[in-house]
Amino acid sequence: MKPESTIDFNIRWAWHSIAKLYNKLGQQHDLTMAMGFVLLNIDKEGTPSTHLGPKMGMEPRSLTRMLKTLESKGLIYRAPDPNDGRMVRIFLTDLGKRKRAISRDTVIQFNQAVGKRIPDSKLNVFFEVLQQITSIVEQENIFKTA
Repeated sequence: MKPESTIDFNIRWAWHSIAKLYNKLGQQHDLTMAMGFVLLNIDKEGTPSTHLGPKMGMEPRSLTRMLKTLESKGLIYRAPDPNDGRMVRIFLTDLGKRKRAISRDTVIQFNQAVGKRIPDSKLNVFFEVLQQITSIVEQENIFKTA
């Protein structure tokens, strides 16, 4: 079996191409794709830091590093939750809001460009197949063991 004919190869190849595009565009704004992704997942009212990792599928260590980077670049700040002093909320700074808008516009432009070239009927099938693959992957014991 050739790697090009496997499902995982094609998903990985497509994602790598998208990530490469987003990182190239992000360089113009001192952003990476991962940074933009985090900024897009921070709510205007602030987001509890403990909610960000699961929301984005990031490991706690990676998220901690990313938040430190975003804070050092002046894109976010942390503040205690007014209702629960044990919880920390992440907020966007004004600069973070501008970078978030850039990230949002980039994602919209990407989706519009793809949508112009691929009909909705095919995209709907694509989404359905990806959801099914995700469901299969999330099932326990999908591989038979001896």
